[in-house]
Amino acid sequence: MDKIPMTAAGHSALEAELKHRASSERPRIIAAIAEARSHGDLSENAEYHAAKEQQSLNEGRIAELESTIARAEIIDLSKLTGSTITFGATVTLVDEDTDEEKIYQIVGEAESDVKQGRVSIGSPIARALVGKTVGDTVEVATPGGGKSYEVLKVKFA
Repeated sequence: MDKIPMTAAGHSALEAELKHRASSERPRIIAAIAEARSHGDLSENAEYHAAKEQQSLNEGRIAELESTIARAEIIDLSKLTGSTITFGATVTLVDEDTDEEKIYQIVGEAESDVKQGRVSIGSPIARALVGKTVGDTVEVATPGGGKSYEVLKVKFA
């Protein structure tokens, strides 16, 4: 079983989602199944089938969360320093074509959210950035074609 690197904040978010799904969603879905059962014939009961599907999806996500949390390797960002980009670094880049600045934090796969500026350590941009320092130029292959960025700033925590 491989360890999954993640930040303490990402680990807390996964634990909160697991708690919500197990203590709130699970009982709600069970009640919905019981309610649908009381309507009679289950073979043509759309509410029953929808509730059973919700239950299956919820239980699958609970199992996924439990596995991820069990394999989590929490990286303490407050202990990371330096000028080389590694896991946990917040990196300021400038697109060399458009001069647009972008800020990304390199995090674990389970906590990545590009809209929030958190990219997975396994993403093409993170793989290209790891090991680079301020002033380096990074070429990233994207679905829309190659992009070139210059590293402006690297910080931790």
